[in-house]
Amino acid sequence: MAREHDYTARVVWTGNRGEGTAHYKGYDRTWNVETPGKPVIRCSNDPLLGGDPTLHNPEDMLIAALSACHMLWFLHLASNAGIVVHAYQDDPLGVGETDATGASRFLRATLRPSITVPAGTDLKTADALHGEVHKTCFIARSINFPVSYDARYRIRA
Repeated sequence: MAREHDYTARVVWTGNRGEGTAHYKGYDRTWNVETPGKPVIRCSNDPLLGGDPTLHNPEDMLIAALSACHMLWFLHLASNAGIVVHAYQDDPLGVGETDATGASRFLRATLRPSITVPAGTDLKTADALHGEVHKTCFIARSINFPVSYDARYRIRA
């Protein structure tokens, strides 16, 4: 039987310049994620919409969550398969579109991990694990756009 899980966060708008949303250009699209007991994450909207490019935006956080979930499940499956991973880093790419009405969405994402493994590792088996992750990864199972994988392996001597 399936079990439900609760996840919480506190999102606090920080963009009130004194008049709230009285004027469309009179407020900032900034906020903090202030979940109790965790570091604050300062955020803004997408720079394409005038957001602060030095702060995380929802799109950044979604692609990062997808990448992190994939990584954690890959490491789990690799460990179970006897594949030793010494390092893992991903530079995921999410591709989005905005239509004529201004509505946006992700079209696709490519995860591009660079994975360091010892000499003699069965890279074919390691690569096959990426295709298995989507069966268990919470985030990958929750999104509605296709995700592909372009893993690169570095051999550690």
